[in-house]
Amino acid sequence: MASNIGNFFRRSLRRSSRKEGKQEAPAAENNSSRALQGKAGDRSSVLYSAGQFFFEYLVVVSLKKTSDGRYEPKITYQFPKRENLLRGQKEEEERLLQAIPLFCFPDGNNWAPVTDFTSETFSFVLTNVDGSRKIGYCRRLLPSGRGVRLPEVFCIISCLGCFGLFSKILDEVEKRRQISMAVIYPFMQGLRESPFPAPGKTVTIKSFIPESGTELIELTRPLDAHLEHVEFQALLQRLSPDLILHIFASAVLERRLIFLAEELSVLSQCIHAVAALLYPFTWAHTYIPVVPECLLDTVCCPTPFMVGIQMRHLERVLDQPMEEALIVDLCKGKIIRAVGDEEEILPIKLQNEMLTSLNRHNNNNNVHTLEQVNTLVSEAFVQFFVRIVGHYASHIKWSKNGLGTFQERAFCKAIASKTNRKFVKKFVKTNMFSLFIEDAEKSRIPQEVYFQQKITEYHEQKKHRRDS
Repeated sequence: MASNIGNFFRRSLRRSSRKEGKQEAPAAENNSSRALQGKAGDRSSVLYSAGQFFFEYLVVVSLKKTSDGRYEPKITYQFPKRENLLRGQKEEEERLLQAIPLFCFPDGNNWAPVTDFTSETFSFVLTNVDGSRKIGYCRRLLPSGRGVRLPEVFCIISCLGCFGLFSKILDEVEKRRQISMAVIYPFMQGLRESPFPAPGKTVTIKSFIPESGTELIELTRPLDAHLEHVEFQALLQRLSPDLILHIFASAVLERRLIFLAEELSVLSQCIHAVAALLYPFTWAHTYIPVVPECLLDTVCCPTPFMVGIQMRHLERVLDQPMEEALIVDLCKGKIIRAVGDEEEILPIKLQNEMLTSLNRHNNNNNVHTLEQVNTLVSEAFVQFFVRIVGHYASHIKWSKNGLGTFQERAFCKAIASKTNRKFVKKFVKTNMFSLFIEDAEKSRIPQEVYFQQKITEYHEQKKHRRDS
């Protein structure tokens, strides 16, 4: 079963570029796994849509003892049970439900009952046949009781990306689990019947708890949709600004990145944060925030990947016959292995500006909230892309039938700075840039509104400086 599931997830967020002559190297998978890739250029806009269901499933994954004395994760509860599915839908659901336990207990099957266990929150990302994404939000906890017990995982599967909001939902699930499993169902039913709020809006869920009465639970969606699934603070607490820029440089050129930590929550938070630094672009290759033990050979993949691996597997990872990769130790805040040119990838002037901005944040004791941290960090990297590629729209030639064609050569030639132009000539060959431009060619209305707003502000500031 593990090998089949491995095929399902090794290309979890990979998509092909539509550019002629730009083909990805084939992965070590069979043809059936390629069918799960999705269409070239598909972008998962449903991640941030309002009005749809909060979640598709809530599952409980428990550890069951096998004949050899080990423990195997199994789904022991599922809500809701879906009926009358078409054949294709049923097959997809079966694959999904088979894979979820591996990602809820990625640390292998060497478990033992315990009396004390600190709850942890983490997440993983899956990709459907059509290329759309699902996110698994997990809370691993020790159920209430006496004596030794095994931890279990409550996993909410949703196509909506909002880590903070779902973390609050899992707080409510955990609180009810300590009373009774029966108390969880009406809360999740109420949640399922409520529409996902628009950015900045709040939805109120009524929920009855025995001996406490009816509670009103308010769930607020962040105003900035592009920051919904990220906590940059997790990254800043573990890595210096210099190292963050080295990681960003490697990610921008779509290299292989491996992050190491022991805690699942640290891995998932930090990797989501690194991926968010790429906004308005999207990481378009293998993306597994927490790699299950049985899928460690993912690091042998010759194509780009961004993965998180528990520190206990470090020796196994280093023994793998992998190609060049950036390996980051999140526990000690250092780089274990690098290509060697990370400092030279980004244009030096822009790199120094980002470094100054990140250092200013580190020295600013007035910033307290996660929202403020997210905004300040995101702004530094968004401004980098504004300065580098913010002129892209003026180099899309529109035909009478409303379709655009990107003029890559003219776009690169328009960049005055030689160092900036040198970087951009590499960047335009990446899948993330190709997919971004493909969307831009479909409509004159920008897909990434926030990014377009920052481009407009930048040009207005330049005009104001010229006129003053």
